[in-house]
Amino acid sequence: MNITCSALPETLLESELFGHERGAFTGADRLKRGLIESADGGTVFLDEIGEMVPLLQAKLLRFLEEKSFKRVGGAQDVRVDVRVVAATNRSLQEEVKKGRFREDLFYRLNVMGVELPPLRGRKGDVALLVDHYIDTFNTEFRKKIRGVAPGAMAALQSYPWRGNVRELRNAIERAMLLAEGNELDESHFPMLTSNDGGLSTSMGLPPEGINLEGLERSLVVQALERSAWNQTKAATLLGLNRDQIRYRIEKFDLRKPS
Repeated sequence: MNITCSALPETLLESELFGHERGAFTGADRLKRGLIESADGGTVFLDEIGEMVPLLQAKLLRFLEEKSFKRVGGAQDVRVDVRVVAATNRSLQEEVKKGRFREDLFYRLNVMGVELPPLRGRKGDVALLVDHYIDTFNTEFRKKIRGVAPGAMAALQSYPWRGNVRELRNAIERAMLLAEGNELDESHFPMLTSNDGGLSTSMGLPPEGINLEGLERSLVVQALERSAWNQTKAATLLGLNRDQIRYRIEKFDLRKPS
């Protein structure tokens, strides 16, 4: 099981990780087992661990030391046996020096470290990853995409991929959601021809201003409707991950039409 530590606000992240008791806060109408408890006997992957706030760092450290934790609003310890794998694109040593990451947690996590160069430094991996994700999404979306046109593949290999493998995966997923033929070309990857990494510059701010929250809600609704309320597909259309769109669905109290 995995969770992205930067995808949710502090209060929601604590509940996602450790669960909560009924009545722990407004809206907690039932007991919820968190990610760590649900993964008992398995592995928990904490992505972007460097984004975790100090309060949760302390609670995670206690869990790693004692193999137990308390649910939000709970008084009893819950004991589980899980393996914790963490990833970050930050230098945690620098974060420790700056006082933003606990030194004791860093050493507790850093039992076996693996340094992985960014994707832009391993261009030979791009074609392998593209083929892998095409196979994956052909199965998931029931499509028959054969591959990527040579020109588009060369452009993908030259692209900087600031978001690393996750950005590449999202780009392939979005392209395959929208593709109607059996081959992907440069037209399916708008970031290859955009000067700002794929962000549209065609929309300007109206003179009278705009309701940003209303616009955000409208875009989330449109993505959900276009994807038949498949949260993973809708998240891809918006350049989000599943945790981020789930947060917005809860934020705007959206419900799938019956």
